[in-house]
Amino acid sequence: MQDVSPEAPEARAQRATLRTRLDRGIERVGPGSKAFAVIKRVVVGVYSDGFIHAGNLAYLALLTLFPFFIILAALAQFFGHGPDTARAIDSFLRTVPSSVADLLRKPINDVLLARTGSLLWLGALVGLWTVGSFIETIRDILRRAYGTGYSRAFWHYRLTSAAMIIVSVILALAAFSAQVMLTAAEQFIYRLLPFAADLGGWIGIGRLAPLAILALALYILFYSLTPSKYRMSDCPKWPGAVFTALWWMSVTMALPRALGLLGGYDLTYGGLAGTIIALFFFWLVGFGLVIGAQLNAALAEPPSPGVTEPAVTA
Repeated sequence: MQDVSPEAPEARAQRATLRTRLDRGIERVGPGSKAFAVIKRVVVGVYSDGFIHAGNLAYLALLTLFPFFIILAALAQFFGHGPDTARAIDSFLRTVPSSVADLLRKPINDVLLARTGSLLWLGALVGLWTVGSFIETIRDILRRAYGTGYSRAFWHYRLTSAAMIIVSVILALAAFSAQVMLTAAEQFIYRLLPFAADLGGWIGIGRLAPLAILALALYILFYSLTPSKYRMSDCPKWPGAVFTALWWMSVTMALPRALGLLGGYDLTYGGLAGTIIALFFFWLVGFGLVIGAQLNAALAEPPSPGVTEPAVTA
């Protein structure tokens, strides 16, 4: 037996309150809402270009991975940070599934050991062009997402890509150097200044700073390659970078488990299974990058007439 009739005024008022909250929630995400419009824009954009661009990025990622580390090794040697090359390789391999890391570790090390002196610098120059193609593909993804065109000479974009590559490598070397210094400071405090253990804990937290610098590189990539008409406006650029980073982490954690449930690719691809898995991983990461680009474009609104950049600027 119920204590209160469902038609009592208080019961009706409670149901009305719940209906009001539900209606407000539907208004926020339902048809006609901004959230619905953004999701629709992302889905349409990804469906139009996402699968093709993800395939291009997967191929170029595998193709440009080795030249990128050759560039990093050359610049590390130039700045006197040779050991940071190995740290950079290890840090990158920790961001990919173990099967992909096992496939790439030995070939990358073999390529770097085979190149010294002038041969290393020649490989770095060739690598700038190759890795630049990867950067230009991301530029094209963003250009299509925003619906803009190219307005500058081909060589201008290539020089910009080369500068971005060099800056990203220098930032990576700075991050690894900072990581080494923080590790040494932490050990010094723990061993020689035991009374300052609390300070050591703060330094341990500070070791996340180099990782934050590397994560920031993704935002810099999105910001730098966004068409200038929208780059100079108030349109947000961070949502796409954050989504891509979270997507990358999720794929890295989920892919090995998914392959384990499927029994691996050995029975289908034999000795090429590792290569196929690497391509599939980079395809998934590339697909996430396309979603991130489309998300930024979906959140963007055409700049006000006060913005003087032409509409076709990329």
